[in-house]
Amino acid sequence: MASEKIGLLIHAEAGPGIMHRLTGVIAQHLGDITSVAILDQGEEDAHIYFEVIAPAGGTMLEDLRLLPVVKEVEIVKSLDRIYGKRIIIMGGGAQVGQVAIGAVSEADRHNIRGEHISVDTIPLVGEQTLADAVRAVARLPRAKALVLAGAIMGGEIELAVREVRAKGLLVISLNMAGSVPEAADLVVTDPVQAGVMAVMAVADTAKFNIERLKRRIF
Repeated sequence: MASEKIGLLIHAEAGPGIMHRLTGVIAQHLGDITSVAILDQGEEDAHIYFEVIAPAGGTMLEDLRLLPVVKEVEIVKSLDRIYGKRIIIMGGGAQVGQVAIGAVSEADRHNIRGEHISVDTIPLVGEQTLADAVRAVARLPRAKALVLAGAIMGGEIELAVREVRAKGLLVISLNMAGSVPEAADLVVTDPVQAGVMAVMAVADTAKFNIERLKRRIF
Protein backbone atom coordinates (compact mmCIF):
# COMPACT_ATOMS: atom_id res chain seq x y z
CA MET A 1 0.00 0.00 0.00
CA ALA A 2 1.33 3.43 -0.95
CA SER A 3 2.23 5.83 1.84
CA GLU A 4 2.11 9.61 1.95
CA LYS A 5 3.50 12.27 4.27
CA ILE A 6 0.88 14.58 5.73
CA GLY A 7 0.65 17.29 8.33
CA LEU A 8 -2.00 16.93 11.02
CA LEU A 9 -3.14 19.97 12.98
CA ILE A 10 -5.17 18.74 15.95
CA HIS A 11 -7.22 20.85 18.33
CA ALA A 12 -7.74 18.81 21.48
CA GLU A 13 -8.49 19.14 25.15
CA ALA A 14 -5.45 19.85 27.30
CA GLY A 15 -4.40 17.51 30.06
CA PRO A 16 -2.32 14.46 30.98
CA GLY A 17 -2.34 11.56 28.53
CA ILE A 18 -3.59 13.49 25.50
CA MET A 19 -0.47 12.78 23.45
CA HIS A 20 -0.68 9.10 24.39
CA ARG A 21 -4.22 8.84 23.08
CA LEU A 22 -3.47 10.69 19.84
CA THR A 23 -0.30 8.76 19.05
CA GLY A 24 -2.08 5.51 19.89
CA VAL A 25 -4.59 6.07 17.09
CA ILE A 26 -1.82 7.06 14.68
CA ALA A 27 0.12 3.89 15.56
CA GLN A 28 -2.97 1.72 15.05
CA HIS A 29 -3.07 2.96 11.46
CA LEU A 30 0.65 2.26 10.94
CA GLY A 31 1.45 5.95 10.93
CA ASP A 32 5.12 6.83 11.34
CA ILE A 33 5.43 10.13 13.24
CA THR A 34 8.41 12.05 11.87
CA SER A 35 7.83 15.31 13.75
CA VAL A 36 5.61 16.66 16.53
CA ALA A 37 5.19 20.09 18.08
CA ILE A 38 2.83 21.55 20.68
CA LEU A 39 1.92 24.85 19.05
CA ASP A 40 -0.21 26.19 21.85
CA GLN A 41 -1.44 24.81 25.16
CA GLY A 42 -3.71 26.49 27.64
CA GLU A 43 -5.61 25.22 30.65
CA GLU A 44 -8.40 23.77 28.50
CA ASP A 45 -7.18 23.53 24.89
CA ALA A 46 -4.08 22.35 23.05
CA HIS A 47 -3.09 22.71 19.40
CA ILE A 48 -0.69 19.96 18.34
CA TYR A 49 1.03 19.51 14.99
CA PHE A 50 2.16 16.11 13.70
CA GLU A 51 3.99 15.14 10.54
CA VAL A 52 3.10 11.54 9.74
CA ILE A 53 3.94 9.04 7.02
CA ALA A 54 0.83 6.90 6.75
CA PRO A 55 -0.80 4.51 4.27
CA ALA A 56 -2.96 6.40 1.81
CA GLY A 57 -6.71 5.98 1.91
CA GLY A 58 -7.01 4.88 5.54
CA THR A 59 -9.47 5.96 8.23
CA MET A 60 -6.91 7.51 10.59
CA LEU A 61 -8.50 10.97 10.43
CA GLU A 62 -11.97 9.63 11.14
CA ASP A 63 -10.72 7.63 14.13
CA LEU A 64 -8.85 10.65 15.50
CA ARG A 65 -12.04 12.72 15.26
CA LEU A 66 -13.92 10.02 17.19
CA LEU A 67 -11.70 10.50 20.25
CA PRO A 68 -13.70 12.36 22.95
CA VAL A 69 -10.71 14.66 23.65
CA VAL A 70 -10.41 15.79 20.01
CA LYS A 71 -12.27 18.90 18.89
CA GLU A 72 -10.94 19.27 15.35
CA VAL A 73 -8.49 17.59 12.96
CA GLU A 74 -7.13 19.34 9.88
CA ILE A 75 -4.82 18.04 7.16
CA VAL A 76 -2.19 20.59 6.15
CA LYS A 77 0.89 20.52 3.95
CA SER A 78 3.98 19.27 5.77
CA LEU A 79 6.59 21.88 6.66
CA ASP A 80 9.24 20.31 4.46
CA ARG A 81 6.94 20.90 1.46
CA ILE A 82 6.56 24.56 2.41
CA TYR A 83 9.78 25.67 4.12
CA GLY A 84 11.96 22.71 3.12
CA LYS A 85 15.60 22.44 4.11
CA ARG A 86 16.90 25.00 6.58
CA ILE A 87 20.17 26.91 6.49
CA ILE A 88 21.09 28.30 9.92
CA ILE A 89 23.44 31.30 10.13
CA MET A 90 24.78 32.48 13.49
CA GLY A 91 27.51 34.73 14.85
CA GLY A 92 28.25 38.45 14.67
CA GLY A 93 25.47 40.64 13.31
CA ALA A 94 27.44 42.25 10.46
CA GLN A 95 28.88 38.95 9.23
CA VAL A 96 25.55 37.14 9.64
CA GLY A 97 23.87 39.78 7.50
CA GLN A 98 26.40 39.39 4.71
CA VAL A 99 26.14 35.60 4.72
CA ALA A 100 22.35 35.92 4.61
CA ILE A 101 22.57 38.07 1.47
CA GLY A 102 24.34 35.27 -0.35
CA ALA A 103 22.17 32.50 1.07
CA VAL A 104 18.83 34.21 0.39
CA SER A 105 19.85 35.18 -3.16
CA GLU A 106 20.99 31.64 -3.97
CA ALA A 107 17.98 30.02 -2.27
CA ASP A 108 15.68 32.19 -4.38
CA ARG A 109 17.35 30.90 -7.54
CA HIS A 110 16.85 27.26 -6.53
CA ASN A 111 13.37 27.72 -5.08
CA ILE A 112 12.18 29.10 -8.42
CA ARG A 113 13.29 25.77 -9.91
CA GLY A 114 11.23 23.74 -7.43
CA GLU A 115 13.43 23.55 -4.33
CA HIS A 116 12.25 24.51 -0.86
CA ILE A 117 15.11 26.07 1.11
CA SER A 118 14.69 28.56 3.95
CA VAL A 119 17.29 30.67 5.74
CA ASP A 120 17.32 31.36 9.51
CA THR A 121 19.64 33.87 11.17
CA ILE A 122 20.55 34.66 14.77
CA PRO A 123 23.20 37.19 15.86
CA LEU A 124 24.99 35.85 18.95
CA VAL A 125 28.10 36.65 20.96
CA GLY A 126 29.88 34.74 23.71
CA GLU A 127 31.65 31.39 23.63
CA GLN A 128 29.18 29.40 25.71
CA THR A 129 26.15 31.08 24.13
CA LEU A 130 27.38 30.16 20.66
CA ALA A 131 28.37 26.64 21.69
CA ASP A 132 24.89 26.03 23.11
CA ALA A 133 23.31 27.38 19.93
CA VAL A 134 25.51 25.20 17.70
CA ARG A 135 24.52 22.07 19.64
CA ALA A 136 20.85 23.07 19.44
CA VAL A 137 20.96 23.18 15.63
CA ALA A 138 21.22 19.37 15.60
CA ARG A 139 17.81 19.32 17.32
CA LEU A 140 16.12 21.67 14.87
CA PRO A 141 13.80 19.99 12.36
CA ARG A 142 14.95 20.06 8.73
CA ALA A 143 18.26 21.86 9.52
CA LYS A 144 20.78 20.77 6.88
CA ALA A 145 23.64 23.27 7.14
CA LEU A 146 25.10 25.69 9.69
CA VAL A 147 27.18 28.73 8.77
CA LEU A 148 29.30 30.26 11.53
CA ALA A 149 29.95 33.91 10.78
CA GLY A 150 32.23 35.93 13.02
CA ALA A 151 35.72 37.30 13.61
CA ILE A 152 36.92 34.79 16.22
CA MET A 153 35.49 31.51 17.48
CA GLY A 154 37.11 28.60 19.26
CA GLY A 155 37.20 26.64 22.50
CA GLU A 156 33.83 25.22 23.42
CA ILE A 157 32.40 26.31 20.05
CA GLU A 158 34.93 24.10 18.26
CA LEU A 159 33.87 21.12 20.38
CA ALA A 160 30.24 21.81 19.58
CA VAL A 161 31.01 21.98 15.86
CA ARG A 162 32.71 18.60 15.94
CA GLU A 163 29.72 17.13 17.81
CA VAL A 164 27.10 18.32 15.31
CA ARG A 165 29.23 17.31 12.34
CA ALA A 166 29.38 13.80 13.78
CA LYS A 167 25.56 13.82 13.70
CA GLY A 168 25.55 14.62 9.98
CA LEU A 169 25.16 18.41 10.00
CA LEU A 170 27.15 20.34 7.39
CA VAL A 171 29.15 23.18 8.99
CA ILE A 172 30.64 26.07 7.01
CA SER A 173 32.84 28.63 8.74
CA LEU A 174 34.06 32.02 7.68
CA ASN A 175 37.85 32.27 7.55
CA MET A 176 38.27 33.73 11.04
CA ALA A 177 40.64 33.66 14.01
CA GLY A 178 40.31 30.76 16.45
CA SER A 179 40.03 27.01 16.06
CA VAL A 180 36.51 26.73 14.60
CA PRO A 181 37.71 26.87 10.95
CA GLU A 182 39.86 23.80 11.65
CA ALA A 183 36.76 21.88 12.76
CA ALA A 184 34.40 22.92 9.95
CA ASP A 185 33.64 21.05 6.73
CA LEU A 186 34.37 24.12 4.61
CA VAL A 187 36.05 27.47 5.24
CA VAL A 188 35.10 30.45 3.07
CA THR A 189 36.66 33.92 3.33
CA ASP A 190 33.93 35.94 1.61
CA PRO A 191 30.69 35.91 3.66
CA VAL A 192 28.40 36.33 0.66
CA GLN A 193 30.09 33.39 -1.05
CA ALA A 194 29.75 31.36 2.15
CA GLY A 195 25.98 31.83 2.04
CA VAL A 196 25.85 30.89 -1.64
CA MET A 197 27.92 27.74 -1.10
CA ALA A 198 25.81 26.66 1.88
CA VAL A 199 22.67 26.67 -0.25
CA MET A 200 24.39 25.00 -3.18
CA ALA A 201 25.62 22.24 -0.87
CA VAL A 202 22.09 21.25 0.24
CA ALA A 203 20.12 21.96 -2.94
CA ASP A 204 19.06 18.95 -5.01
CA THR A 205 18.96 21.23 -8.05
CA ALA A 206 22.68 22.07 -7.73
CA LYS A 207 25.59 19.95 -8.92
CA PHE A 208 27.91 21.29 -6.21
CA ASN A 209 29.29 18.62 -3.85
CA ILE A 210 31.63 19.47 -0.99
CA GLU A 211 33.00 15.93 -0.96
CA ARG A 212 34.38 16.46 -4.47
CA LEU A 213 36.28 19.65 -3.64
CA LYS A 214 40.07 19.33 -3.82
CA ARG A 215 40.50 21.91 -1.07
CA ARG A 216 38.36 23.05 1.86
CA ILE A 217 39.53 26.65 2.31
CA PHE A 218 38.46 29.38 -0.11
